[in-house]
Order: sequence, then structure tokens, then C-alpha cells
Amino acid sequence: MKGMTILIVAMVSFVLTSTLGIWLIPFLRRLKYGQTINEIGPVWHSKKQGTPTMGGLLFVAGILTASCIGWWMYRASASAEPGFLSDFLQRVDSAKFFLGLAMAAAFGAIGFLDDYIKVVKKRNLGLSESQKMVLQLLVTAAYLSALYAVGDRSTVFFIPFWGRLDAGLFYYPISAFIIIGTVNAVNLTDGLDGLCSSVTFVASLGMMMVCSLLGFQSVGLMATALAGGCLGFLVWNFYPAKVFMGDLGSMFLGGMMAAIAFGAGVPCLLVLVGIVYVLETLSVMIQRVYYKTTHGKRLFKMTPIHHHFEMSGYSEIQITALFSLITALGCVLAVLAVRRL
Repeated sequence: MKGMTILIVAMVSFVLTSTLGIWLIPFLRRLKYGQTINEIGPVWHSKKQGTPTMGGLLFVAGILTASCIGWWMYRASASAEPGFLSDFLQRVDSAKFFLGLAMAAAFGAIGFLDDYIKVVKKRNLGLSESQKMVLQLLVTAAYLSALYAVGDRSTVFFIPFWGRLDAGLFYYPISAFIIIGTVNAVNLTDGLDGLCSSVTFVASLGMMMVCSLLGFQSVGLMATALAGGCLGFLVWNFYPAKVFMGDLGSMFLGGMMAAIAFGAGVPCLLVLVGIVYVLETLSVMIQRVYYKTTHGKRLFKMTPIHHHFEMSGYSEIQITALFSLITALGCVLAVLAVRRL
């Protein structure tokens, strides 16, 4: 039943995501929900002006639906107790599952608001950084508070290839940093056709293996749905993209990655599984520091770092393939780290 559940969840997520594009993409085009290209970006990106955005709605629907179907199938087969929904607040594993989906959806809603403002004002600006941060802090605080309320009181981090660390009272601010950092890092990675969805597809496969090794089967189904949704979205998003995921999509994906990592109790593993997200974020931070300390000089041609590669002559397909390979290597390290537990 376990193998059949995984297959069904992956197929539902893939089929629903890819099929919805047949109707949703023309609908977004009719609404003129097109992407406004950043004026400071590579000049050849101007040809992408007007490509429908908010396409993340495709995999949000597919992933959430497939995840819930998978959880129902898993609970139905794993427990003889009737009324599987009645023990939601009493079972931490169920709470982690649904609270994780709710957190990802909430981050997606923030992204939707950001996209909507961009589309209405026809410029590549949306919510201010301070507005985004306040909303992200509220979502993160609600998620961590809810986990605490349903009985998840652990303050221990698993540090890959090092061991366990009890962070005590620092657990919650560190957790908030990891969640918000992951969401924004995934958002930064969404800059080329198929890049974010490809990298996240590989990362979700890595988390599937991690969840399997650690015995978190229900959370593993979230990773399975995430993989299926990303693959289904690539049908429309691979170069040349017919639709962009928008901040709605990238922030939802970031929320899903964080939810899966926390659901499996290994949030620090995101450093390995999400190595590309980390590199993208570090490139921006390093560039800013270098620019200020050298009075206007740049270390990279452009950040996030995928644009540096692009401006160095690599094609979008080559960059996507390279970054996906780097993610795969990070996932291998993550699995090796878990096996040493």
C-alpha cells in the first residue's frame, strides 16, 4: 500500500498540475496577468515581457490536493481507528502535516498579494521589503506557535555530520530564521525558465529519501506531492517558458520545503538539500558587501548567481542542468548524513 500511495500521490500532483495549465494559462493571458521584466536584468529577458505569471496556482492546487489524498490513504491503511480526522489536535504527526500545508499556502498567499500588486501597477515592484517581512514573520510565528500548542516541544537541531544540538530558548528564533530564509532563498532562485521548479523537484526527491530513512511517511508524501507538482509545472515552465510561477509559486515552494524539513525534524538539512538556494542567497549578500566595501565594484557580473552564469555565456538550459546537478549532490550528502544517525 505504501508504494501504491506514493505512486498515486505523485501521479495526482503531476496530472492535476500539468492539466490545469491547459485552461489556466490562456485565462491568465486573457486577464493580461503578464510578467513585467526588471529593467536592471539581462537585456535579452525583455522578450519574456508579458508571459503569464501567477502560474504557481497550477502546482499549488496539484500539490495540496495530492497531499491530502495521500494523507487520507496513508491514515486509512496505517490505522484501524475510525474517524481519522477526529484526532487531528491529539496527533503531532497529523498536526505537522496539515500545519505545514497551511504554512506553505499562507506564504503562497503573500506571494499572490505581491504578484497582484506588480500586475496591477505594471512594474516589477510589489510589497515593500518591510511589508513582506512582517507578513512572513506573522506566518512563521503562527506555525511555530501551533506546533508548540499541539505538543511539538523539541528544541533539538540535527546538524549534518556533527550531531544533535539542544538550542533551548534559541530554538524558535533560529527556526524562524530558517523558515523565512528558505522562503526568500527559493524566491531568489526563480529567475530563469524552469530553474526553480527543476531545482525544487530534485530537492523534493532528496527529502523523500530522507523522510523514508527517518520513518516520516506522511511527511514524505508531502515531498512526493511536491515532486509531482514541480514536474507537472515543468511541462509549461521549461525553456522557453509559457508561464512563470510568480512569487505566489516560489514562496509556496519555499514554504513546502520548510514544512517538510520541520515535519521530519531536520530543518538544518536544508543547507544540503537546498544548497542552490543557499548559494543564490549568499551571492546576493556577498555582492552587496563587496559593492559597498570597494566603492562600487562588483564581484559577480549580476546576482543572484544564476544571472552571473547567464551573463558569462551559459544558456538557461545549461544553468538549470548545472544547478539541478549541484542540488542532486547536496541531496546525496543529506542522505549520507541521515544514515549516520
